[in-house]
Amino acid sequence: MTDAPLSIRLAQAADEDAIWAIFHEVVAAGDTYAFAPSTAREEALRLWLTVPQATYVAARAGVVIGTYYLKPNQPGLGAHVCNAGYMVARAARGEGVGAALCAHSLEAARALGYHAMQYNLVVATNTGAIRLWEKMGFSVVGTLPEAFAHPAHGLVDALVLYRLL
Repeated sequence: MTDAPLSIRLAQAADEDAIWAIFHEVVAAGDTYAFAPSTAREEALRLWLTVPQATYVAARAGVVIGTYYLKPNQPGLGAHVCNAGYMVARAARGEGVGAALCAHSLEAARALGYHAMQYNLVVATNTGAIRLWEKMGFSVVGTLPEAFAHPAHGLVDALVLYRLL
């Protein structure tokens, strides 16, 4: 499937099953997101599709293999900085989907009028994601000591990453 071109588009109601499958797979592992591994489908879809300003999916050969959202990081006077969250199906990891989603999100955020992007809680043990975000121009601007309860490593640090758009 990696030979098929990747397309990224706004999420639609018809994508809910695929988004839920990816969300559940990622969150159930408990090692990268603060969402409870037991998050129910309805709540997951609310968090991923309703709360954000925009949600996108990445598909190959018509199969959704990744997703991301954009939303203001803070209300009011902080709303010019957006927050994004990305998830890629386990079977599609290592195929450049995360990088493509990030590149797309930077352009989408600019188009929506954001001035910067911030990731609030990047788990320090998620070294692959940290390398990717740094490659995409993000800088670590803070460390939150023992801010994430990792299922295998106990309390681990979380990082705040930031970049101007």
